[in-house]
Amino acid sequence: MKKIIVSILFLSSLIYANTVHNGVDAYTHGSYKKTVKVLEKAADQGNAKAQFNLGLMYAKGQGVKQNYFKAVKWLKKSANQGNVKAQCGLGIMYDNGYGVKQNYFKAVAWYKKAANQGYALAQNNLGDAYYYGQGVKQNYFKAVKWLKKSANQGNAKAQYNLGLMYYNGQGVKQNYFKAVAWYKKAANQGYAGAQNNLGVSYVNGRGVRQNLSRAKELFGKACDGGYENGCRGYKMLNDQGVQ
Repeated sequence: MKKIIVSILFLSSLIYANTVHNGVDAYTHGSYKKTVKVLEKAADQGNAKAQFNLGLMYAKGQGVKQNYFKAVKWLKKSANQGNVKAQCGLGIMYDNGYGVKQNYFKAVAWYKKAANQGYALAQNNLGDAYYYGQGVKQNYFKAVKWLKKSANQGNAKAQYNLGLMYYNGQGVKQNYFKAVAWYKKAANQGYAGAQNNLGVSYVNGRGVRQNLSRAKELFGKACDGGYENGCRGYKMLNDQGVQ
């Protein structure tokens, strides 16, 4: 399973103090500097959502010079108030060594806090940690447990990862039909890796009836999504004259 480093650089809904509504409008219209000013005011007053979003602005370099150290500072303040997105985000910072010394154990600790509150992204990342044995003892069964929780909430990356585990028989009994079922869920959300692997399933007739035309279509989608193996699969079938 290829490890997926999940980007946290999205802006959560900024629905809290009235003053922050101005920040929403500013962000929507691309006025990042104004957004930062509004967030700073709310964050300094202890608003966890503002602290989280301010951390993301620093991480992404929107309205401010990119600064992972300041991003971590504000994410920690928010995470310590129980904000699940900040907890997961802080886990990602530790996972990758952004603004902090890379520390898989601390990454897992923060992922667990958010995952136990039902946050799908953290559940996927925790499953990933158990799969690779980073910050925790490698355990495919626990990996499957957390990936299922995330996948059942619609997380495409978890659906793809779970499909891989069923395909390879890791932590579960090998089952190509279930692998395909999870690949389809992720592929329908445009996840390129899942589109590629579903294409492979159609080529080999594992979990589905062999269908080279369908495989070529899926490889093409994966290729369009930037997945190099998809490009190779599409070329292979095209060279064979598959329509």
